[in-house]
Amino acid sequence: MRGVSSLTDEFWSRVFDADVKGGGPRAIGDGLVGANFRVVLTSTADHVPASVVAKLPSSDEKSRAAGLSMRTYEREAKFYGELAHTLDVRRPNCHHVEFDPADGDFVLVLEDLAPARQGDQIDGCGEEWTHLAVRESARLHGPRWNDPTLAHHDWLQRRTGPTDAEGLVAIYAMFVEPFLGQFAGVLSDPQVALVREFAPHVRTWSEKRGEDKTVTHGDYRLDNLMFATPEGGSPVAVVDWQTPGHGPGITDVSYFLGGGLDPDLRRGIERDALVGYLAELSTYGIGYSFDQAWHDYTIESFAGVLMTVAASQLVARTERGHKMFAAMATRHLQHALDLDALSLVTEQ
Repeated sequence: MRGVSSLTDEFWSRVFDADVKGGGPRAIGDGLVGANFRVVLTSTADHVPASVVAKLPSSDEKSRAAGLSMRTYEREAKFYGELAHTLDVRRPNCHHVEFDPADGDFVLVLEDLAPARQGDQIDGCGEEWTHLAVRESARLHGPRWNDPTLAHHDWLQRRTGPTDAEGLVAIYAMFVEPFLGQFAGVLSDPQVALVREFAPHVRTWSEKRGEDKTVTHGDYRLDNLMFATPEGGSPVAVVDWQTPGHGPGITDVSYFLGGGLDPDLRRGIERDALVGYLAELSTYGIGYSFDQAWHDYTIESFAGVLMTVAASQLVARTERGHKMFAAMATRHLQHALDLDALSLVTEQ
């Protein structure tokens, strides 16, 4: 499996078709499945950037195995190779991509977005970043809204068919008790109850998800967003494209608001944030009523619950990872409780 030792001067010179020398790779971020490294480059060629970010498979065996089995390495490589150029969302420019279908090995060479800084899923975010992030998601969803040709990209995740529903039922059932064993101490009694109450309704939930489909990020949260600093950077940019999907765009919105905001702040601004999302979508000629969007947004609150339950059990445990999943679990479950989402799932 490719590692940092493969990031040689020969590699950089091949990537940029010039004489390039690379500095020592410096680990950045807290990727749980992929590993990111900032590398300073030196070259006399004008087209070679001063620094790049190289993304490689995780060095942890459990996380790497999850990346291979869930096809996250393949999906990110193919996102940049096949879809990124068709979308308006701000994301890193991709200088180079390699993917080996035989063993899932991959490497991405991406634009270094510094001096922008990464959001923090544990700390959450304020109102300004919230509106920036939600509007940016519309620039991801709008260009390919209900585009039938997305069906040709068979590597995109799909969570709405009968086969996918069965898979979700099995995954959730497998991880509910281990998840509660790990996090029950930080959850309220109503939150613990909801984790169990949702289990027999996973299939029904999958069947009730929205019909409008587009390209989705799949893990649209603060750790995967970069925000401008006083020193510069784009207002917001989206990174970590390991889980792109073909499904309801509102999933990304509900997932972000449910997991990234303190519940008190979220309750106060989520309707306004949704209005902003719909306004941005309308620039693409998309008519999506607030009432329908709110219904779909409510249903999708369980996407965050399901993601947290499963992902927290699939990757290697770290101190920060545990705190992050604890924050996500409490917020996503409270989101579903606040919206009374289970009543929509179970209504006839």
